[in-house]
Amino acid sequence: MEGAKATMLDAFCRSRGQQYTRFDYQGHGASSGDFAAGTIGEWFEDMLAVFEDITEGPQVVVGSSMGGWMALLLTLLRRERIAGLVLLAPAADFTTELLWKAIPPEGRQQIQDEGVWMRPSIYDDGPYPVTRTLIEESRNHQVLGHPIPFDGPVRILLGLRDHVIPVEHVQRTADAITSDDIEITLIKRGDHRLSEPDDLAKIRAAVAELSRSGATP
Repeated sequence: MEGAKATMLDAFCRSRGQQYTRFDYQGHGASSGDFAAGTIGEWFEDMLAVFEDITEGPQVVVGSSMGGWMALLLTLLRRERIAGLVLLAPAADFTTELLWKAIPPEGRQQIQDEGVWMRPSIYDDGPYPVTRTLIEESRNHQVLGHPIPFDGPVRILLGLRDHVIPVEHVQRTADAITSDDIEITLIKRGDHRLSEPDDLAKIRAAVAELSRSGATP
């Protein structure tokens, strides 16, 4: 929640007098817990607890990467309170649809035999663990195998220099959502993090647009 996108939205919403909630999943950022022990289900429970205990009324939900998957899970469970979705390089079902398929054979074997494999990172934060528990448990929370019933506005942003989430995966995600009000913005120079000034401006614009109904992000 101290990343460029989250802090930008915090300042933006403060300037508008608009309520804004951000948090770190357990094992991430400022939150306690062991990242390697986390699962999609546990992280979604974190999101649901924050959503139900902290926020009130209709909400614009902003989700980046795995957060996009979480936003769709929340929509399936609480869609009556979702006023709109802003999905940034959404990684729906990424554990099986993207991550597992990209792991080399020796990595898959190590996950099967030892329960964990250290995946190299394209950023400077070092390798991170991929566990057998993460992959197997995530199958209980997949969203792309059936329609996602939501009729509100959806804004999806994706950088064309994103080496994590392919355009085809984002299109599949959009196709799964039943809303007719979906716009996909492709950012030519954007990467997976979408944290450059031009990227942040587009995110602000999407949040402002969907907040006009009185919902809060």
